[in-house]
Amino acid sequence: MGARRGRRPVGSAAREDILAAARRQFAERGYPATTLRAVADEAGVDTRLISHYFGSKHALFTEVFELPFDPQGLVESLTRVERSARPAAMAAFAVGVLDTPASRDLMTGLLRAGMSEPEAAVLVRDILNERLVPVIAQLAAPDRPALRASLIGSLMAGLAVARHIISVPDVAAVASADLVAAITPVIAHYLDGDLPVTQN
Repeated sequence: MGARRGRRPVGSAAREDILAAARRQFAERGYPATTLRAVADEAGVDTRLISHYFGSKHALFTEVFELPFDPQGLVESLTRVERSARPAAMAAFAVGVLDTPASRDLMTGLLRAGMSEPEAAVLVRDILNERLVPVIAQLAAPDRPALRASLIGSLMAGLAVARHIISVPDVAAVASADLVAAITPVIAHYLDGDLPVTQN
């Protein structure tokens, strides 16, 4: 049995190792079963170093699962595209995020953790509501922009689950370009189409 790694001090590469270990732990074990001790042991650090960098398990979770892209940068990029071409551009970007290994692993890790139990689901919901929905809403029609943005976010989350977590055969196998073509009209409707209003 090999010797245990020594605990590393503040100022080393420990912070990135903590994040990598936490990402694996949260994705594989879920939020409730992941402990700071287990993360510290995998990263080869003292638990006090996790507290120094992140403060709490909750804060570590939200730091680990930063979105794998800059939402505001996406908005700025899409505003330079003709409005009629934005749905296709957004679909291509979204599928690119889902099908690129590094960003795919971040997104699926976030969703796996969120599916593990109610407390984690609240954390994931807050991450999406605070970081993604408001910026997508900037691109949507003025009629209920937050709902439109939430529908697009839900579409992306559902695709991530179907394509990379539970691997629904036809969704997992479809070529990226064909998936972009399939979801572009849906995104177009969510961005600018008429949304039904139920009369009470």
